[in-house]
Amino acid sequence: MSTRPEDTLDEDYDEFAFLEDVAAEWSIPWRDRPAVERRTAEIANGQKVSYLAWGDGEPELVFLHGGGQNAHTWDAVNLGLGRPAIAVDLPGHGHSDWRADKDYTPWVNAETLGEILPEIAPDAAAVVGMSLGGATTIALAASRPDLARTAVIVDVTPQVNDPNRTMSLMDRGTVALIGGAPSYDSFEAMAEAAVALSPYRPADSVRRGVRHNAMKTQEGAWAWRYDLFGGPRPSNDFIRLWPEVDRIQQPAMLVLGGLSKYVLPQDVEEMVRRKPDLQVESVDGAGHAVQSDQPLELIRLIEDFAFGHPSLDNASRAPHS
Repeated sequence: MSTRPEDTLDEDYDEFAFLEDVAAEWSIPWRDRPAVERRTAEIANGQKVSYLAWGDGEPELVFLHGGGQNAHTWDAVNLGLGRPAIAVDLPGHGHSDWRADKDYTPWVNAETLGEILPEIAPDAAAVVGMSLGGATTIALAASRPDLARTAVIVDVTPQVNDPNRTMSLMDRGTVALIGGAPSYDSFEAMAEAAVALSPYRPADSVRRGVRHNAMKTQEGAWAWRYDLFGGPRPSNDFIRLWPEVDRIQQPAMLVLGGLSKYVLPQDVEEMVRRKPDLQVESVDGAGHAVQSDQPLELIRLIEDFAFGHPSLDNASRAPHS
């Protein structure tokens, strides 16, 4: 039996209570809790998409998380950037609705974003996506360049889930948890499973992330806050995304985790062959989740790329004060 978000007990959970701890971990100046709140958008079929709205004014950035993650994976990046932004809980993740057809592929995600972004972030300078979110960014950049003026693709290419490739459990990191237990008897057992697969992050940091990604059920167990377990689902073969890379005309940057095994050199070569002006960067000390392992370096790359690119107008290039 699956557990949906509405079947859980979260009365004791303040999702913004950890922000000061996140800032302290990365020595990000802290004056007071920043302006951030949870909002909801609705698409034509009645499906609700939840997102975090950071700062005041029109969003300058859109952030898309990886499979089995949620919008809070970008907390350190948004704290450090200090720009108006939105971080989306993709369908089937976080506080967003689950789909009856369990279709959480990049193409369907991009269609969903195509419905909500014109209302909640119509003029963002960049869409930044990691893993599943990066694959979704490729699909969105190809189909809706008006909504992804520049694209930042973090540690993913269409070859990332090639069935002919194998990785060890540690190489896969916390992504491996999607193929593990859907629930645990205690929160500590759940957190320990994630800590064991997160060698580049402090344990306290991992536990904070797990709390954002966990639901306490009415039966007292702890379940993951995503719909990636059990039942038939559409093929999630990203290889079909290669033609979309050909269609991306706007500036794009591929950011690799220097310690990650998800993207191979030949994948990068193929990305550049299909998009010769692609900017490629590698972040030392980061695994697959660059935003969690080395957020300050990712912030620098986003600032330089999204707000220093000559194709953007002067207003978008202006430094944030």
